[in-house]
Amino acid sequence: MEKEQLGLVLAELFPAMEVVTSGEHVRVKAAPAEFHKLATTLRDDSRFQFDFLFNLYGVDREDKFSLIYNFESTKLGHIIDIETDLADHDNPVMDTVSDLWKTAEFQEREIYDLMGVKFSNHPDLRRLFLEDGWGFPLRKDYKDDINFIER
Repeated sequence: MEKEQLGLVLAELFPAMEVVTSGEHVRVKAAPAEFHKLATTLRDDSRFQFDFLFNLYGVDREDKFSLIYNFESTKLGHIIDIETDLADHDNPVMDTVSDLWKTAEFQEREIYDLMGVKFSNHPDLRRLFLEDGWGFPLRKDYKDDINFIER
């Protein structure tokens, strides 16, 4: 299946989501409430077979957080990028996908540790690198009183 066909099938299954097929990969903009359903479909549907979450990262956009997931189907050769925005900058929460892809466990912990995004239903959500009470150094509003780093 070519990326244009992949985009058409996704747009048909999830009409509320923005699907873009221009560029190197198919890109989808998904609402956080629909994300886990989309992720489950991408993994389980035989037309997609996205069996590998190879990257997950967060972006602090000052008024919201964006999470970008990069999936690959190692069987079919597809790559897809999915972005979701968390509107609550003070208390960002997202459903975990560690129940679908084991690789998400550490990637979600890293985002939690450095940005403060909480992943509900995560099996072991705790800090990965920093001590409790440290703050979240990749947030744009982070202030380091010890080393005088300000963003």
